[in-house]
Amino acid sequence: MIRLDNIVKSFAGQTVLDGVSLELAEGGVTALIGPSGSGKSTLLRCANLLEVPDAGELRLAGEALRFEAGRKLPRDAILRVRRITGMVFQSFQLFPHQTALQNVMEGLIAVQRWPHERAQRRALELLDKVGMAHKAQAWPATLSGGQQQRVAIARALAPSPQLLLCDEPTSALDPELAAEVVAVLRQLAAEGVTMLMATHDLRLAASVARDVVFLERGRIVEAGGAAQIFRQPREARTAEYVATLTAGAREAALGG
Repeated sequence: MIRLDNIVKSFAGQTVLDGVSLELAEGGVTALIGPSGSGKSTLLRCANLLEVPDAGELRLAGEALRFEAGRKLPRDAILRVRRITGMVFQSFQLFPHQTALQNVMEGLIAVQRWPHERAQRRALELLDKVGMAHKAQAWPATLSGGQQQRVAIARALAPSPQLLLCDEPTSALDPELAAEVVAVLRQLAAEGVTMLMATHDLRLAASVARDVVFLERGRIVEAGGAAQIFRQPREARTAEYVATLTAGAREAALGG
């Protein structure tokens, strides 16, 4: 079970998350949607402690961490959570001085202490999974945005995380390149990879996610199955927001 309970997070006195609670289905994909500034990315970063909440609780793979203002978490607890989560960033964050293959191998060698040959085999398998095996020796600067993001997904999957976090994985890409990344995410969803993604791309949320959470001003407005949220939302504000995804595109994404 993966749970975030009553998560509160503020920056410079401004509350960004205001008592958010969320339970993620293992083997499912949950999409966080909402306008800019709603707290989507902050909630995502709280899930792997890139941002430590001011209050609340995180339960993940046997870890149960409580957060209190002024109480510092032990570093080993933070590292344990990060080892069982993978992060895909909007801006790829590949190491420019390493090839695609080296980028995927780096964490396995430096953090997991895998032998070089084992790490290389794992990295090549993952590059093949995301359709990038033919670019294993390429430098990031020679890759398109979609290709870089696929390498970044392979890197995040390398240690077999129990939770894959995706922060706006397609927003830096044009539609054609975004389609490459969406295809990979769909494949991972079909394989049962547990994912939590923050996205402005409602087509991505409608076509990949099983569950959708609509956030605004740091609170959950509505949560439910993707079909319910996009076809028959209960809250008027949710209906207003998802109307930005045209009816035809919504039906196509949800399978008619």
